[in-house]
Amino acid sequence: MSIDDLTWLDPEDASAAFPQPAQALTDPEGLLAFGGDLSPARIMRAYQAGIFPWYSADQPILWWSPNPRGVLKPREFIAHRSLKRVINKPWQVSYDQAFEAVIRACAEPRADSDETWITEAMIQAYCQLHALGAAHSVEVWDREHLIGGVYGLALGSLFAGESMFSRQSGGSKIALLYLSAYLDQWHYTLIDTQLPSAHLTSLGGRAIERESFLLMLQTALSQRVTAQAWQPGQVINVRQWLANRQTPAVSSTKTD
Repeated sequence: MSIDDLTWLDPEDASAAFPQPAQALTDPEGLLAFGGDLSPARIMRAYQAGIFPWYSADQPILWWSPNPRGVLKPREFIAHRSLKRVINKPWQVSYDQAFEAVIRACAEPRADSDETWITEAMIQAYCQLHALGAAHSVEVWDREHLIGGVYGLALGSLFAGESMFSRQSGGSKIALLYLSAYLDQWHYTLIDTQLPSAHLTSLGGRAIERESFLLMLQTALSQRVTAQAWQPGQVINVRQWLANRQTPAVSSTKTD
């Protein structure tokens, strides 16, 4: 299939079916469809099929299902020695206390680019999903200052990670560490990191074939997580979690 054959999703037809992920292009890798809207129902149907939106402000909504797919099992998060030193800082971590602030921080231009794929429309869409109890965030605080965070969607026992940010060295990795510990505590089985990267690989992530991911996704969707997860006031003893789990080999490599 070429880019000229991409499926167009009618914004007026909220029930329009997505193409099968196997129909995605290989150049650009994973591009599957365009158009539609960012209604909560359409976004959730996309994620349940292994598809996610990703586009710039000057583009139509683009829908992707890349091959390979990046994943991280919560219990396999690698806490490097440099990260363990960061844990000792007097930072505080919260859950679902500042979702919009986290997604807006993730939308801020990075040092190497002035562009962002987290458009205002995307921000509003995921804030709606948060209000519906489907999207969640982890926040890292230095006193009253938000210095790191991560957000994504919970689907069965899978957490679809969307983006993370850091305003102080180690802020995003602390957020991902606490997210991994939290998900493991509530018996989530997988974090979907969407696109593989060297950074996520250094933290325990890996690339798998799209077909394998879709099988894991279907298993995760069939597994219910207790309603107590994501309730206010959750506390995680991450040091105890690190000590008690069976961990991969810990490297002394410092990455940020």
